Amino acid sequence: MREFCPGYVRAPYRALVADYPDESVFTVDDFRVEWGPVFHRGRLDRTARILVVGQDPAQHEAVVRRILVGTAGRRLQGFLARLGIDRSYVMINSFAYSVLGQGGGSRNVDDPAITAYRNRWLDTIVKDQPIEAVLSLGQLADQSVKLWQAQTARGKAFSGVVTTMRHPTYPESAAASGSATHATAMAKMLTTWNAALDQLSGHVTPDSPIPLAHYGTDLAPSDLAVIPERDLPPGLPVWMRSDKTWADRQGANANEKRATIVIRIPTSERPF
Repeated sequence: MREFCPGYVRAPYRALVADYPDESVFTVDDFRVEWGPVFHRGRLDRTARILVVGQDPAQHEAVVRRILVGTAGRRLQGFLARLGIDRSYVMINSFAYSVLGQGGGSRNVDDPAITAYRNRWLDTIVKDQPIEAVLSLGQLADQSVKLWQAQTARGKAFSGVVTTMRHPTYPESAAASGSATHATAMAKMLTTWNAALDQLSGHVTPDSPIPLAHYGTDLAPSDLAVIPERDLPPGLPVWMRSDKTWADRQGANANEKRATIVIRIPTSERPF
């Protein structure tokens, strides 16, 4: 019997997705609103023990309609596995819409309307789920969690572990900007991941207890875990949760690129 994500059928989450902000809040200059919002990935059934806060949905997420399913998601899945967590997690993003450039995120992370909606998600999850820890991915996500802790009664009262680590695609973004080589950035990222493992281990109840093992200075192929079928809407093909890149933004100019996602089944995943 195949497992799948049933979506937002329960009352607290049904209300959240029925009342999401539109382009009057997430402006077209800073967000790819044309692809719509993407809300979460993971458990919404009162079994999640760790809450992960990411940044924003990218092209893979726009297609699959669940967050953190691309490279960042597969790396994060491997991180959770080191904690013995293979099921009891829930993930949301700082922004429900894809950010159009890092500046768009920085300009809007503390926008009152955007923050209010994000805080509703955080409050709802912490109230509804047995959350033992909150983990943020990157600077904007860390800022989002800190705003929640400062602004809502539930955020102020949360007594579980709150920690952060570098975003899973930091090595690629640092290398692209020229601020560090990919190898140096990867080692920096994994240093923060090891620190997060130390902070979370022993505080988050594992699904399958395993000895804690730290990362080295680079990711091994086994650290790029497959996204579980149970996290995604029913009927999605296997290649949409594999470790291969299958979606890419393309276009002759900025407007065409933001309007176009090319989907190609990886050669190794084709049944023909």
